[in-house]
Amino acid sequence: MDRISLSNSAFEGDNNAYLLADGEEVVLIDTGDWMETTREQLEAAFADRGLSFANVDRIFLTHWHGDHTGLAGQIQAESDAAVYAHEADASLIEGDEGAWQELHDLQKRYFDQWGMPEAKQEVLLERMVSGDESNDAPTVTTFEDGDRFALEGYEHDLEVVHASGHAAGLSMFETTVDGRREVVSGDALLPVYTPNVGGADVRVDNPLEKYLRALQGIVDAEYDRAWPGHRDPIDDPAGRAQYIIDHHEERAWRVLDALDRKGPCDTWTVSDDLFGELESIHILHGPGESHAHLEHLERAGTVVREGDEYRLADGVADELADSEDERWELAY
Repeated sequence: MDRISLSNSAFEGDNNAYLLADGEEVVLIDTGDWMETTREQLEAAFADRGLSFANVDRIFLTHWHGDHTGLAGQIQAESDAAVYAHEADASLIEGDEGAWQELHDLQKRYFDQWGMPEAKQEVLLERMVSGDESNDAPTVTTFEDGDRFALEGYEHDLEVVHASGHAAGLSMFETTVDGRREVVSGDALLPVYTPNVGGADVRVDNPLEKYLRALQGIVDAEYDRAWPGHRDPIDDPAGRAQYIIDHHEERAWRVLDALDRKGPCDTWTVSDDLFGELESIHILHGPGESHAHLEHLERAGTVVREGDEYRLADGVADELADSEDERWELAY
């Protein structure tokens, strides 16, 4: 797997694009964003390998977020490459105005439901709309979980592993390299940060439940290595996935503690207790992840929603007080 690191000012760290060019066709997994600096970096990386964008035969995208898909349309225009993405994300990647409007309308409804202050909404919406200005959106061929792609001149296929949570269509690509089971994990598994769940794609129903299921799948798969969407390769994917599962268990307890101390309150209040003052894209991620946990705990029967506010279910406060270091099962 030939990893190409591309600059990204976001907190996740540099983006990764993955190039397969040892066979009869040239395959690219993710492209980085559409900024001119990113294009120059990717073009230079191709040139170092004796290639240009015109040589690309196929592009596989892990999910719809612009820092992973931004150059797909430009590369397709130069190469006529086929661009593949999960069916749940295809319309956004193709720049469908109706799909984008539906997303923004849904986001606005959630912002109001979460109790996000208007001033914070204005900052966030301005940032998000400016991030939709991608040009040359590609034409997308869709795939589903379990689809396999034979690559000409390569011994092993790419198999799609749907890993919804962070994004509705987030997908990993499993393959074998020198007898080792490896996976391009996109933003499903990152080496430093835990991928945001709940805010990064408000279209996902029960995002935390789906993401925890995807993480457990990584644990069970026992991959030898993961190639993430940001930063360095992960040599113990199962261990990293289990760490993130445990992280969400700990966060669930922090949510319960916030409700115990503050009484019935909205999502923004819980987010403020967990994350403090939020700026930039974190204005979305903080309450989004808080909402994902509150929603998950509500389905588990530990939290009750009344209007736009949440409170502990009857008896839970007593169990919190009695449990101290011994924690009961939270269905995580």
